[in-house]
Amino acid sequence: MTQKHESRKKGCHAATVLSNVRAGECFWKMRLRFSGEAAGAFARFRPGQFIEFDTSDLAIPATESIPNALRDGARRSVLLRRPFSFSDVAVQGDATLADLLYCVVGPASLRMTTLRAGDVASLIGPLGNGFTVPAGKRTALLVVGGMGLPPIRCLARLLSTEHKDVEAIAFIGARTVASLPLEERPAAFDGGLSLSVPTFATLGVHSMVATDDGSAGHRGPVTECLARWLQENVDRDRESLIVYACGPERMLEAVAQIAAERDIDCQVSMERRMACGIGLCQSCAIECRVEDSTETVYKLCCQDGPVFDAREVVFGAETA
Repeated sequence: MTQKHESRKKGCHAATVLSNVRAGECFWKMRLRFSGEAAGAFARFRPGQFIEFDTSDLAIPATESIPNALRDGARRSVLLRRPFSFSDVAVQGDATLADLLYCVVGPASLRMTTLRAGDVASLIGPLGNGFTVPAGKRTALLVVGGMGLPPIRCLARLLSTEHKDVEAIAFIGARTVASLPLEERPAAFDGGLSLSVPTFATLGVHSMVATDDGSAGHRGPVTECLARWLQENVDRDRESLIVYACGPERMLEAVAQIAAERDIDCQVSMERRMACGIGLCQSCAIECRVEDSTETVYKLCCQDGPVFDAREVVFGAETA
């Protein structure tokens, strides 16, 4: 089952915004700087862990800057923090820098776009349990669905620095080329299946892209790319393979099934509405199997996850 990390110091921290720029049709990338005690806490951040970002006191953008689809709800009060996972974390001297890639989908993320260099953000973290790299693994298959990219990108960084003997291959999927959460724009894609995506190429990770409408890479779900690769590399030792995935739950279920059919280890980062992030509200329950039993139990995404062994998750189950 999912291995938990040792206890790490978490708390409410202040982070200085170094930059906050648009990185696509509805995507923004924010770089944060942690200093002092927070720098130490986030230096130990593991891919797949998350933070809870406070947007309650942030300004509402000028009306002309608000997308039409969000204008009706833009002025709604935002009381709860929002969970995010970093796409990159790096220690720089006595500070820790972190990149937060986010999509503007509602009043909270809309307010985040008003932060400027020098502003201070309040967040709680590091929270939850992230991805682990078991001994003996030689090939990591990284599966991304839409905004599932940040923790997978962060994992790719970890593999490139701490597990250099592990070959990593990324499978990136989205509805259209415009909805790929990448800083590089459509001109970077030539329509082929196997593409050099700078987001991963800079880490030495080969990439495959899939879009539902075929506007970039493979036409169809990204899981078809994963299944094709496994079929073409059927001679690989399954014990040396591991699959990591983050994205919509239907995609995670398909990835888990593909891995289970081939008896390949698989870790999935689950998505739930985590209102508090510390296990108090019980809003992020996930039904899980009990090892060597027909019984199931409910675990909390924010404390037991977000990363789970795919074998233990009961997909399609209603949350408690």
